[in-house]
Parts: sequence; C-alpha cells; structure tokens
Amino acid sequence: MRLLLTFTVLAVLIGGVAAWWSGGSDDVADASAPTAPAAAPSPAAVASKDVPPSAAPKSPKASPSASVTKGGGKSTQVPKSGPGTFKAGKGKGDGSTVGKGLIRTYRVQVEDGILVSADQAADEVAAILADPRSWAHDGKHGFRQVSSGSADLVIRIATPDTADALCLAAIHLDTGNELNCEVPGGVVVNLRRWILGSPTFTGPISDYRALIINHEVGHSLGHGHEGCPGPGKLAPAMMQQIKGLDGCLPNAWPYDRQGHYISGPHVT
Repeated sequence: MRLLLTFTVLAVLIGGVAAWWSGGSDDVADASAPTAPAAAPSPAAVASKDVPPSAAPKSPKASPSASVTKGGGKSTQVPKSGPGTFKAGKGKGDGSTVGKGLIRTYRVQVEDGILVSADQAADEVAAILADPRSWAHDGKHGFRQVSSGSADLVIRIATPDTADALCLAAIHLDTGNELNCEVPGGVVVNLRRWILGSPTFTGPISDYRALIINHEVGHSLGHGHEGCPGPGKLAPAMMQQIKGLDGCLPNAWPYDRQGHYISGPHVT
C-alpha cells in the first residue's frame, strides 16, 4: 500500500509540473527547442507566492537532504524538496541591458522556502552575464533583466525534487536529483549545485554558479556540449565538467580575458 501511495504522489507531482510549465509559457522558447503549448494559469500567478492549489505542482513539505561537508568541515543541508512555487527576483539592475545584437529578456525565480534570496540571486545572475568573459560579450547576444511580465528566458533555482520534475516534464530528462537542465524558454538550476558546487570543480562557489549559468544559457543560444581540448588547458564552459575534466582545468567562462572563445571538440 505504501509503494502504491508513493507512485501516486510522484505521478501527481510530475503531472502537475508539466501543466504548470506549459501554463507558465509567457516565455519565448529557444529556436532549437519546441514551444510548449500555452494554457492557464498565467505566468504572473506561477511566479507568485499566492498560487492557488490547483495551479501549482504538489511537493512534499521542504525537507533537508543528507548533510554534506564542504571545505572547513562545515556541514551544509540542502532542502531536497519544496512547494513548487516561485518568487521572481528584482535585482539592482532590473531593466538594464548588457551586450549587443539580439537582446533577450530574462527573469530569475527562486523556489519558495529555500532560504535563497530571489533578489540576491537576480543580482548574481546579472553580474555573471555582465562579466567580460560571458556570452554577452560575443558581439551577437545581449540580455536585459526583467522582474515581471514576459521574458524570453526564465532562470529558476529549484530544490532537487522540483528540478527533477521540471526537467522530466519539459524535456524528458532524468536529472537524478543532481543536475541542471535547459528547457524550452528557460533554465532549471538544481539548488544542490547552486549551494554546494561540484566535487570536480575547484575554486569559489561564485565561479561554479557562473559555470551553471554560462553552460545552460549557452544551450539556449544553440551551443552544444564540448570536450576537453587537451591536458592542462581550460575546460570549455560547454563541457559537462561535473562528469569529469579529462585533464583540463576547471573554467566557468565561454571567453578568456583576451576575448578568445574557449573551445573544445564537439561532443554528441
């Protein structure tokens, strides 16, 4: 009976998230991905704390995962699940544009109840996209942050269970409670990766967050995966560095400080 109940709850979660993601489609899907069908509820309702029960996916009450020890011996607990509702962040640069060429609007949302400030996350993402080594400095793309209304790209930071459900519903990808994903019109960031980083990536957590954003936004711009160009060289931002570096050095950015693209062999 307990097993049947578990499968029933999981089915409701995935089904609810699938309806929610397509219903939140004020986002313009990337040209390389199919556009999700539009349906109620409205995107504004999805991003609000006041989402009615029928409009949001059901998740168990937020619960911590097993403790993970990072540098210095400090134990950090990351909630494994959350309510499945999100709050949009209003960054200090809300409405400002970086880069040139095709300007894409983007919004940052953080799942409710996970002790990550949506406003601070919006500022952090804005700083990543404004960095001289980011995609905004390729001369072809630019980004403008918006905290409300329609957006070409919605970047959501979600608990592992919610991230799994979003990625599975949108692109049928099993992220195993560990990975991030790019979906039509958006990016799903696993809270575990945002807080803890990756065991294969040395350096400050701010650098690993930059890698998350640059890698997934790179997918939305049409870039595929790349491999290590050679031992001792910088890993491309489009390399799946969480799966290993193959002799490369960890790197968060598409471009180096001289403006050269950090590339590697195409990976299918």
